[in-house]
Amino acid sequence: ECDVVIEAAFENIGLKKDIFQKLGKACKDTAILCTNTSYLDIDEIADASEHPERVIGAHFFSPANVMPLLENVKGKKTSSKTIATAMKMGKVLGKVTVLAGNGFGFIGNRMFEPYTQEAILLLEDGVSPQRIDSVLGPENYGMAMGPLRVLDLAGNDIGYRIRQEDYYLYKPKIVKGRRGETWTKLADELYNLGRYGQKTKKGWYNYEGREALEDKEVLDMCEVHRSKFNLKNLENQISDEEILERCVYPMINEGFRILEEGVALRPSDIDVVWAYGYGFPKQRGGPMYYA
Repeated sequence: ECDVVIEAAFENIGLKKDIFQKLGKACKDTAILCTNTSYLDIDEIADASEHPERVIGAHFFSPANVMPLLENVKGKKTSSKTIATAMKMGKVLGKVTVLAGNGFGFIGNRMFEPYTQEAILLLEDGVSPQRIDSVLGPENYGMAMGPLRVLDLAGNDIGYRIRQEDYYLYKPKIVKGRRGETWTKLADELYNLGRYGQKTKKGWYNYEGREALEDKEVLDMCEVHRSKFNLKNLENQISDEEILERCVYPMINEGFRILEEGVALRPSDIDVVWAYGYGFPKQRGGPMYYA
């Protein structure tokens, strides 16, 4: 008898399709079926329900009771009524709601990928986690939290599991050159050490409560990684300005691609997503305004 159902299972397309196949049969024929997926193909999930016109992405940001953003994602067959209902639902829940088109990572997480990948490439270049997060964090550029702290908060095990999925776009066999070949192996090594982030008190940092402390084990891991791939330690040659540009500019470039593809309706939608979902400094107006 539910009017709206929101699914929030792990990011596995087979699991999601199985759930929606069952929801399509179990729910009344006016029910809106929402998936909380943050990366997956809405159309593929919707088709499994046999009622794709009533399926929409409803990406709540974690923790959902705290984060104000709701990223609704329309599929090719999502009806106007379903879209309107989902947008109204966001307002009723007190969320800042943005409508996105379908595609890997939609708006927010698609831009988050190159941002965090570049942070890990800077680790490969010898820059410490604390320096990267200091340049980008609240004391300097103004992000609510630096990229490596964010990864620790989200869970490095979650990132690892996503990288194993077929839908992940940045596998070494897909992305040619250093960006695809090495950074995933450094992130995977962190996972292999059991450093999942705040929940295990060890990630890119050690944690005492919520305080992030630099850890020699991580610095040593990065040094071994550089030796394995014959990479040089370039930290003394890298300025704070370069750290900022290398992380923020790829994110902005991805934002322009999102606009070109019609995944975002307007630049301000991207800025709203990043201001309310990722802690982008509001005084800078959002990544597209900043550009």
